Amino acid sequence: MHYKQNNKESKTYVQGLRSFGNTLPRGVKGLLKKNGYNYSEIISKWNFLVGKEISDYSVPLTIKMTQGNTNATLILAIERGNELNIEYSKNEIINKINSYFGYKFISTIKLKTFSKKSKKNKKKNISDKLSENLKIKINEIKSENIRNSLSELLNEINND
Repeated sequence: MHYKQNNKESKTYVQGLRSFGNTLPRGVKGLLKKNGYNYSEIISKWNFLVGKEISDYSVPLTIKMTQGNTNATLILAIERGNELNIEYSKNEIINKINSYFGYKFISTIKLKTFSKKSKKNKKKNISDKLSENLKIKINEIKSENIRNSLSELLNEINND
């Protein structure tokens, strides 16, 4: 028998092969019991499951499970203005996901909207402040070649 001293479990193992369940960390075991693998499958195959048209303006955020791991609620992030398209295709999305898993996994879908424009404006304000600070720092550099190269790089970054 071989005793493992470096883990929190005081089980005895036969040296060599171990069961798969004993090799997983405790946190992973809990996720697998709560159907966490289903969420990762939905995220990784979202384009395949719902089609390109729906996946262009929607992304799965979370899955809320009820007690007993039945009747899950899928929460989707939807671009503002496309809520109506998803609302009409809720049943189609539910049917596609449930048929992929082979059992009734998702029972309802809730929508949360977001706006892309507001995120871009925030990023632009932050990048403007950052570029002003960088211009000041670049002007303090004594070497003219380095100063010119860095200012050109900053201009290219700001143009993107």
